[in-house]
Amino acid sequence: MSVDLVSEIERLKKERNAVILAHNYQVGEVQDVADMVGDSLGLSREAAETDADVIVFCGVYFMAETAKILSPEKTVLIPDPNARCNMAAMIDVEGLRALKAKHPSAQVVCYVNTTADIKAECDACCTSANAVDVVEGLDADEIIFVPDKYLCAFVEKQLKERGVKKKMIPWQGFCPTHLRIIPNYLKALKEKHPGARIITHPECTPDTNRLADAVLSTSKMSKFAAESDAKEIIVGTEVGMLHRLQTDNPGKKFTSATELAVCPNMKLITLQKVYESLRDMKFEVEVEEEIAKKATKAIDRMMEFTG
Repeated sequence: MSVDLVSEIERLKKERNAVILAHNYQVGEVQDVADMVGDSLGLSREAAETDADVIVFCGVYFMAETAKILSPEKTVLIPDPNARCNMAAMIDVEGLRALKAKHPSAQVVCYVNTTADIKAECDACCTSANAVDVVEGLDADEIIFVPDKYLCAFVEKQLKERGVKKKMIPWQGFCPTHLRIIPNYLKALKEKHPGARIITHPECTPDTNRLADAVLSTSKMSKFAAESDAKEIIVGTEVGMLHRLQTDNPGKKFTSATELAVCPNMKLITLQKVYESLRDMKFEVEVEEEIAKKATKAIDRMMEFTG
């Protein structure tokens, strides 16, 4: 890590009255300069509540869009506008409208991993931390869930365990990074580390999640790591999460389920780009007013749930 870059970032933050928000999947040096590191829900709340004039969002584009929708009066910057979410790119407005037309009585829940124009078409937004609560809280027997079919499967399973009957209609999207975490990797690691606990993310496949001691959002992974008596934890999510876990729990050992679980788009943001973003006030995120207005309703529903 460049000390000069860090000091310059700190200076520019004060000069711009800026706050840096970083997702758990960012590279370690970006997490280290952030004012808050967290999951989508936690960062969304921070974006809504901060009194800073400028938000530098170190994550993928839909996250920065969400921050702009929640704080339209603030300047929202993303250090690299090419940092997009592959899952979010798997759904389009035309396709979603066609699915809604086939199921007119259904309400639509979108994972926060969607673009603003998709959120504008939905009744409620959710994160992996609060998806089950959001779906259960909607007054509808049929739920169209977009775009992640694996998070949808996780929600459906959790609802059944709660005795809640809802017909789930999934969009066939997925996270390519979490798809790389396969059951065989977990089995092999468990043999090498028999005393370790396994935690995975709801974006993993059901076959992978069946091998886990707990299936958790990144915020709940942090809580689990802090509270568990396990000294060794195998982590089934994007590798950037291990920096956060190791920083917060220096006395414990964390092993990635696979080093292949890297989101290339999250890794586009570097310390140099964070510095340049603050220095040049680039790249500013804008959301069309009408889309933002419609998307706000879905996001407000998400914000009602603590996860």
